[in-house]
Amino acid sequence: MYAVIATGGKQYKVREGEVLRVEKLDADEGSTVDFDKVLLVASGEDLAVGAPYIDGRTVSAEITAHGRGKKIEIIKFKRRKHHRKQMGHRQSYTELLIKNISK
Repeated sequence: MYAVIATGGKQYKVREGEVLRVEKLDADEGSTVDFDKVLLVASGEDLAVGAPYIDGRTVSAEITAHGRGKKIEIIKFKRRKHHRKQMGHRQSYTELLIKNISK
């Protein structure tokens, strides 16, 4: 059984027991989060597709950790123009453990 959920402007395919990294959520570690924006649920040959979301279906997950990703270096350079600009960025994330997909 798997489901497709929407959070943080992205869509994720999830299964029970799977660990997933999503955009940072405002909740404490160890707490439970329910996602009600479920786009698709599949179980064997059964397939339920929402328009855009499925009513009454939720995916519950436990927050295991918060963190920051690897640093991304941004360098802009123009030769022979005395122009060089350097920046960096680290994206925050939340790590989830998928507990249950409601039926």
